[in-house]
Amino acid sequence: MRILKKIILAFALFIIVGTLIIFGLEAYIAKETASQIYSEATEIPPAKTAIILGASVHANGKLSPILQDRVEAAYLLYQLNKVENFLVSGDHKTDDYDEVNAIKNYLLKKGVPSKDIVLDHAGFDTYDSMYRSKAVFNLESAIVVTQKFHVPRSLFIANNIGLNYKGFEAQPIAYTSSEKIKRREQLANFKAIWEVVFNQKPATLKDRF
Repeated sequence: MRILKKIILAFALFIIVGTLIIFGLEAYIAKETASQIYSEATEIPPAKTAIILGASVHANGKLSPILQDRVEAAYLLYQLNKVENFLVSGDHKTDDYDEVNAIKNYLLKKGVPSKDIVLDHAGFDTYDSMYRSKAVFNLESAIVVTQKFHVPRSLFIANNIGLNYKGFEAQPIAYTSSEKIKRREQLANFKAIWEVVFNQKPATLKDRF
């Protein structure tokens, strides 16, 4: 019985400590990037490029709600002359799945000239997108456009690889899997710490995988 109590106590302590670490890391990253994040398009300082971070697209090329919100937010900055062009960074590892051209087609339909849309076909995750924005596309001035839950981690990575970007929050809506997304983002913070501490290289520095 004593052994069982010790096991239960150890497990409870593990859960408590783990929870504190998860929320502590989330708070730390949020604090470190708070001054760089804007929710009002009219208040954000201008930059050369809006970086649109990829998210899921449907088989027919339609953008998921999360991705559509990112693209609309970036387009708003473009309309307000806060940015001059776009870097679309997403997953295009195979011909069967293509986030970047789906985003490009969406922007083209809104009247954005093709010359203002640069595609990063190998932005397989947030770290790769941030790293490649400088290493491959040589961006010095940029606004990272994504949701409120994702902006802090994106900028934390950017800051720690020597980039001085701003972040713009896509207007929030009630995504059906918002709690799942939040938990995923909390765990992704650990991955971000690992990547920046060990100066991880992206999957590729080529134009395509």
